[in-house]
Amino acid sequence: MPNASTAKGRATQARIVEGAAQVLRERGIAFTTLDDVRARTSTSKSQLFHYFPGGKDELLLAVAEFEASRVLEDQQPHLDRLDSWESWYRWRDAVVERYELQNDQCPLGNLFLHIGRSEPGTRAIVVELMRQWQERIANGIRALRSRELIPASVDVDRSAAALLAGIQGGVSIMMSTGSSAHLRAALDTGIDQLRTAPTHER
Repeated sequence: MPNASTAKGRATQARIVEGAAQVLRERGIAFTTLDDVRARTSTSKSQLFHYFPGGKDELLLAVAEFEASRVLEDQQPHLDRLDSWESWYRWRDAVVERYELQNDQCPLGNLFLHIGRSEPGTRAIVVELMRQWQERIANGIRALRSRELIPASVDVDRSAAALLAGIQGGVSIMMSTGSSAHLRAALDTGIDQLRTAPTHER
């Protein structure tokens, strides 16, 4: 997506992306046209193609990036305040609530299916989302360690990676079954493992 050169241009570009995201959530990708997006965002055809010269595919990629950022935003403020067990359980509840409200309709997943997960653009969005998500979980584990709530021997990056993998697996199963039981179990088990981590003496 080309970067707008002015503040006004960036605002217009962001407005188009957010409006497109709303339309896609309401109507689905297959039933959304550029005319629908133009009508929702009060954008002319020339404006739309100025910011997204690649047309619908380029706009969908921008919306995918927007939806990826919402994954992390929807977990705030808890995700960046994982410095006590109470905060970890509040984060756990926020994650479960987010995906229960979403149920089997995952805007980001649907966009990736339409665009193609193997496309360089979508792959980059996924990689960056997972990197940021794991990094913030890892920061929370470090906060627990600095407050001596878990042993210094806990492998921060490995624990964060396992928690994130558990979330993704739980969400995938929820998308198939409509039940959040596996997501809840993955989060609860991951947190319990941190709380009961043994101290390894040398």
